[in-house]
Amino acid sequence: MTTDKARKRAVRSRMHKTGERYAAARRHVVRDATVANLPPRVAEPGVSEAAIRTGTGRGWDDWFRILDEWGATTKNHTDIARYVHGEHEIDGWWAQSVTVGYERARGMRAPNQRPEGFEVSVSKTVPLPAIDAWRSFVEPGRRTRWLDLGLRMRTGTRTMGRSARFDVPAEGTRINVYLTPKDDRHTTVTVTHVRLADAADVAAHRAAWKGRLESLAGQAAGAGETTRGSQAS
Repeated sequence: MTTDKARKRAVRSRMHKTGERYAAARRHVVRDATVANLPPRVAEPGVSEAAIRTGTGRGWDDWFRILDEWGATTKNHTDIARYVHGEHEIDGWWAQSVTVGYERARGMRAPNQRPEGFEVSVSKTVPLPAIDAWRSFVEPGRRTRWLDLGLRMRTGTRTMGRSARFDVPAEGTRINVYLTPKDDRHTTVTVTHVRLADAADVAAHRAAWKGRLESLAGQAAGAGETTRGSQAS
């Protein structure tokens, strides 16, 4: 009875503040009370509240409540993604995003961990047109000027001026490169290194790729200065 009286007071208070009808105000009050009782998040889900609401029609706390009630903490990644997709009609990419975010928040997945292993992404804007930045990766002669992996890379799928994929057989890892033009002479290069072993591997590869992209940017800047100097003379 005490709980019912407190809820009614909360509903009337919301009606006074928002001008909502009783049923609408009560629905919000009940939802807020349910959300307030959710377990604390072990980690943030990784996709913003605005993005997940836009992509799925629900916010993170809504998904946490739904999946908690379903018993998702006892299920594996595939089962959760299949449930989100099949029962809630969320398309494949967003179903994966909901699943990964839930697993992070409930401590079922470490940061940077994916079903196929850990991954890390590093971005850098370099003073090169997109096609030249792309060639700096896919053409071995250009690549060896700035990239010293100490490993043999096997080129996979590529899209001219936009993306490239490389396998590193000795590590069992994969490198995905994405290129986003900023203007005619600058490109943002994003390298995502996947299938890493653990969090320590993530940290090591993050530091390494930051250094490598700095080298690419520095080499490109130096080449640009040389070209401008030659034109001036």
